[in-house]
Amino acid sequence: MAYGLLKGKRGIISGALDENSIAWKVALKAKEEGATFVLTNAPIAMRMGAINDLAKQCDAEIIPADATSLEDIENLFTKSTEILGGKIDFVLHSIGMSLNVRKGRSYGDLNYEWFQKGVDISALSLHKFLQVAEKLDAINDWGSVVALSYIAAQRTYSFYSDMAEAKAMLESIARSYGYRYGKAKNVRVNTISQSPTKTKAGSGIEGFDAFYDFAEKMSPLGNASADDCANYAITLFSDLTRFVTMQNLYHDGGYSSTGISEELVTMIQQQAEQQQ
Repeated sequence: MAYGLLKGKRGIISGALDENSIAWKVALKAKEEGATFVLTNAPIAMRMGAINDLAKQCDAEIIPADATSLEDIENLFTKSTEILGGKIDFVLHSIGMSLNVRKGRSYGDLNYEWFQKGVDISALSLHKFLQVAEKLDAINDWGSVVALSYIAAQRTYSFYSDMAEAKAMLESIARSYGYRYGKAKNVRVNTISQSPTKTKAGSGIEGFDAFYDFAEKMSPLGNASADDCANYAITLFSDLTRFVTMQNLYHDGGYSSTGISEELVTMIQQQAEQQQ
């Protein structure tokens, strides 16, 4: 059911790779709620994904952009305002990648050039988006920028490796630039810390399936789906959340506030009994 929450609003949605991507779900939901927007992703990611199919479904144009390139980001915001006929009201930053994780390098044996590249892609890109948008005055007053994060920014998950540092920086940038942009233009900047989600990026992490099941057992509401994350993002783009900014917002079924669940206690007890 659509509510018209984004009727008349213009946006930029980054990171849609395939139908399992959170950004893909956000785009479909934004279209349903009345928004017009452009899609963007890195050229190499676009070759790997099905973003053209999404663009057709959403009547959206695609602007390729390397999120580490200021020139590409300037082109993205300039062309977006031209295509959409005005300033931007919302931006989704759904960008993250660790070469060390992808190539199986352990946390004690990181390739630092890859580490720096991962931080540039996953965190500094948010600062670049915001800095370029501010300099170009490309986002309307009371606009909204949302970036996707993960609880490994606060807690240690060994399998998440150097992406944890990148997400911690991402959240820090959201707070720091959220203050600056809020004072300047009432633009709000937030991050969503999402449940483990079976996207192409998430599923590529070693041990992901086991952790997905663990989080499902830990969370009183279960893991939040990509579709539900899209619903949450839409509310943050809308005028209903005009005074929410500089926040890292957990969207994880209660996982982040649960010490241990009854289900896990029972499972551990049963295992202990079997070993006796």
